[in-house]
Amino acid sequence: MALAKLDVVVLDCPDPRALAGFYAGVLGGEVEAQEDLSWVDLKVPGGPSLAFQSAPGFTPPQWPRADQDSQQFHLDLTVDDLDAAERGVLELGAKVLDAGDRSRSWRVYADPAGHPFCLCAS
Repeated sequence: MALAKLDVVVLDCPDPRALAGFYAGVLGGEVEAQEDLSWVDLKVPGGPSLAFQSAPGFTPPQWPRADQDSQQFHLDLTVDDLDAAERGVLELGAKVLDAGDRSRSWRVYADPAGHPFCLCAS
């Protein structure tokens, strides 16, 4: 029996509205912002919500590093077409973190605030 239910994944970032917009472009959904824009929710269709919290002095995680400023966590996003999804996330402002073996079933990027995420073939 579960003790809890996952409600939302929260990402610290310097600009919650901008990062919510990036993930809305990737995942779809509806962006809902608080008046002061220190917290922004993204209601993702068919999945858990993402939230973005203002973090003054935010330092993006480093990938791959096992010591200080490690990635701490990352999102795996399942896609039907890795090449098409890659073009889309790059147009939205993602950066490639690992341009390694293109025959793998996954690729690693950073969102505009520097959080690592993977596109994974379905």
